[in-house]
Amino acid sequence: MDRRIRIGIDTGGTFTDVVAIDEVTGEIVSTKTPSTPADPAEGFLNGVHKVLARMGLGGADVSAVSHGTTVATNALLEDAVADLGFVTTEGYRYVLEIARQSVPDGYGNSYFWVKPDRIVPVDLVEEVGGRLDVTGAELRPFDETGARVAARRFRERGIDTIGVCFIHAYANPDHERRMRAILTEEHPDAVVSISSDVLREYREYERSVTTLVDASVKPKVTRYIRAIEERLDAFVAREGDAATSVPFYIMKSNGGVLSADEVVHQPITTVLSGPAAGALGAALIAEAAGYDRILTLDGGGTSTDVSVVLGGEPTLTTEGSVGRFPSKIPMIDIVTVGAGGGSIAWISPEGTLKVGPRSAGADPGPLCYDRGGTQPTITDAHVLLGRIPPHLLGGEIPLHVDAARKGIEALAGELGMELEACATGILEISAWNQANAIRQTTVKRGLDVRDFAMAAFGGSGPLLVCRLIDVLGLRAVVVPPDPGNVSAFGLLTVDVKNDYVQTAVVKHGDLDLDELGAVYATLEEQAAGTLVREGFPPEAHRFDRTADLRYDGQAYEVRVAAPRGPVDEAFASTVVARFHDAHEQLYGYCYRDRPQHGVEWVNLRVSGVGPIRRPALEPRPAGDGDPARARSGSRPVFFDGWCDTPVFARAHLAPGDRIDGPAIVEEFGSTVPVHPGFAVRVDDHANLVVTGPAGGADR
Repeated sequence: MDRRIRIGIDTGGTFTDVVAIDEVTGEIVSTKTPSTPADPAEGFLNGVHKVLARMGLGGADVSAVSHGTTVATNALLEDAVADLGFVTTEGYRYVLEIARQSVPDGYGNSYFWVKPDRIVPVDLVEEVGGRLDVTGAELRPFDETGARVAARRFRERGIDTIGVCFIHAYANPDHERRMRAILTEEHPDAVVSISSDVLREYREYERSVTTLVDASVKPKVTRYIRAIEERLDAFVAREGDAATSVPFYIMKSNGGVLSADEVVHQPITTVLSGPAAGALGAALIAEAAGYDRILTLDGGGTSTDVSVVLGGEPTLTTEGSVGRFPSKIPMIDIVTVGAGGGSIAWISPEGTLKVGPRSAGADPGPLCYDRGGTQPTITDAHVLLGRIPPHLLGGEIPLHVDAARKGIEALAGELGMELEACATGILEISAWNQANAIRQTTVKRGLDVRDFAMAAFGGSGPLLVCRLIDVLGLRAVVVPPDPGNVSAFGLLTVDVKNDYVQTAVVKHGDLDLDELGAVYATLEEQAAGTLVREGFPPEAHRFDRTADLRYDGQAYEVRVAAPRGPVDEAFASTVVARFHDAHEQLYGYCYRDRPQHGVEWVNLRVSGVGPIRRPALEPRPAGDGDPARARSGSRPVFFDGWCDTPVFARAHLAPGDRIDGPAIVEEFGSTVPVHPGFAVRVDDHANLVVTGPAGGADR
């Protein structure tokens, strides 16, 4: 029987997660392997080898591979931005220096705010003459002589990565395209990004930075993707057919995938690649379990990512940032906090206990890895308190409890605390860090966290769910099977997707529906071209429209869905009504009945979608209701005090089982500590559903 195996691979800071699905039989197999930070491609191929070996198959059976990568994310978080050059319109040399007047997190106790270094220093900014107006009409012709001088200066200074952003290029890309052509002629070794390709949207500062970020990560992302492509093709090539190439897709921040050949031209779209896959996988699992309003919590070795799912779809934003760099590309609305298993506990200059954002990562890792780590981490606190077993991955990675104990003893001594109190304090601070990140995605967006259940996944995601239920008042927490592999599973649920935007500022009363329809038609034509190159026939194409609107006089917009079909009066009225509703939900008021507060259209957007077949999540057979069959033993665990706590093997639990805390539920890639007073039941899809002392909170 021919086999068609699709593989999803998510590379994290500590482990590389792998899930494979047999498209013929529906079989799903998952595994994990240690990440290889020095050469991430090695961990990638190790994961492919490992999952295929578990299925008894070889490279010839692989039909496609989807990958969530952190290459762009890590480069920006670590501020590893190479020397960049910037070309802008004459008179706008200081656009990056001026930036915005907003101050991150307020002024606090400081009287002054010193802006961080610009992504490009002023001495590497070149101005070129020529000017367009807001409609894209040419006011002054492009200065080709000045453009060549700028290109030669970059070549002479050895600046090989360059971003180009001209004023109003979102309305007319001609000047930018000519600048790119001249750079190619005068400086053929240069890597160039132009804003009209990266972000055809107004606001010059954000568009400039987004373009420069795209240029800065392009060489590193391209090298990484090409290296994996070559090694993957060599591995899966059928005997006697060296030309065999496996479709290789990269996860994008917007909740879609795109082929490697396409994504290397827009690498900024991968900056939240891995976290986006986790949110999508959790959304599908939660929807199958009957939850349409879900918070997702993806806990890894370095950080925890949280997002909101409404109606089965993660919420999107175009106001995101990575590190200190604003990136106005469409991305799943994810908040990241440095609270992963490897996050380091330390003492501030004021003498208080802090946890994160610094991390021990995969190498050397926590103290209990016994690989040279020198500072205690969240994982060390868990293993010391008995909440995780003295090993990971079913015994593949032994954990040294004594090493964790010595590190936390030293920290407790400095703080004047008891050993268990110090370890519990580390976990308490981590739980509150996660809770604050969840509040950023809910309360700050007009949502009541108490209306949601939560899906907790990732290797460390389920470890603190009982405290989060208490702190946030959650309805319940759903822990999927193989929680450490949900991001990799999510890669197998993702459609091919690309986004297109065009700024078209106009007051609603002056709206020309023919022009509006023409802009949407142009965007859909661009999206269709990409989908055809991705191998989707026209009848499979789907176009999702949205629009950014605001009230007259406002500085920022609200994005709402726009209906398919003809762009007519009914279309415009529907979009405006949705804007009023969304504004009221976000800010508590709207001007629906006050025509003097006019509505203004700002940006029009289209997402081109090529749908794929998602894995089916079938209900599991019910058990006899007695979880005793899954009990594997007991061990001392510290909650409010030390107690002998039963341990259950999740693989032997069945739908209908219920366990009352205190208890520990263990599986290959993760552990769920069930605190006293809490309970966990197994639902029809083998999810663990954790509820608080009230018992009826899961309503």
